[in-house]
Formats: sequence, C-alpha cells, structure tokens
Amino acid sequence: MTEILVLYYSRHGSTQALAYQIANGVESVGAQANIRRVAELSTTHQATSPAIPSEGDLFASEQDLANCDGLIIGSPTRFGNMAAELKYFLDQTSQIWLKGKLNGKPAACFTSTSSLHGGQESTLLSMMPPLLHHGMLLVGLPYSESHLHTTTTGGTPYGASHLATNQNNKLSKEEAELAFALGKRVAQIAQKLS
Repeated sequence: MTEILVLYYSRHGSTQALAYQIANGVESVGAQANIRRVAELSTTHQATSPAIPSEGDLFASEQDLANCDGLIIGSPTRFGNMAAELKYFLDQTSQIWLKGKLNGKPAACFTSTSSLHGGQESTLLSMMPPLLHHGMLLVGLPYSESHLHTTTTGGTPYGASHLATNQNNKLSKEEAELAFALGKRVAQIAQKLS
C-alpha cells in the first residue's frame, strides 16, 4: 500500500486540522496516511522530548521519512517563513539526503496564518527548498480545483492553507476541500510512480 507521510508542526491546532483533512484526501484513493508531528523547541535551554508524546500524534522519526512514498509537510507561518520546529527537524535529515531516500517521490506543503496577508505563500515557498534538495517532485494545486477561484480565506496553487482568526479557527469549506484535494493529488501521483 502506498504510504504518504503527513508531517506537521502546530501550536494552536490550525495546522493540525489541515493535516487531518489532507490525510482524508490521501486515504480517499486507498493510500495510507501516516500523520506525524515534530517536537517543540525550547528557547531557553536544550530540552529532550520523550520518544512518545503523552498526547496527540506521534513524533516523526527518520524511519518515517525513509519509508514514505510521498511527503506532505505543514507549518504555521512565522514572519512569512516555516516555524523553527519544522526547520530544525528538516535540518536533521542529512543521512536520508545522503542515501537519496526521498529522491523522485512527490511532496507538497501546507500552512496556516492568523492574518489574511500573513505570508501564506512565502511560508509554502520556504518549505520547498529542502524538498527540492532531497530530489522530491513538488506538487501543488492546479486551477482546475474550482475553490482556488472562490476562496476568500486560504488555499493557493502552492499548497493548502488556512486563515485562522480569533473569531473562527475552523477550516472554511474551500480550505477543507483544497486540503483534501492536495492529499488526494499527492497520493495519486505516488501510486502512479510506485
């Protein structure tokens, strides 16, 4: 069975909500979605996280990356860039890079912001260079996805996104359907490449 790793960092749950909707899209075509997250970083001292978190999704491992048939990564926006937690995790993947474990596999990105012009597209773009260095094949959302024409919150051709505001943290109909479409698209491409 084709396995797609949906890897994310989320502080308040918005990016996690996108990850779950993307996983639904992956599984809609008979592929397996493995949802994993990256650990928090400490800003004051070196901290060690337990191997298995006390709650929520499991932490990602090097084996999760090495074994996947496709990868979809997500992060909240931090000043128009991916969060340090995801960047730190990706910076630790040089052994997988040296072995070419991700070479030729499809990959995509997703993000969540708290303001409409908070850097959704620049954050998605910031997640792409590590994937390209790994030799992955970037997958976006084509404009044949009709919700790209109507969304007033999140969703871009660069990947799925969400506008999380204080008034409403739930995915809009367009955001949910675009996230689903992204997961489905990556899974279908991985199945064709297998």
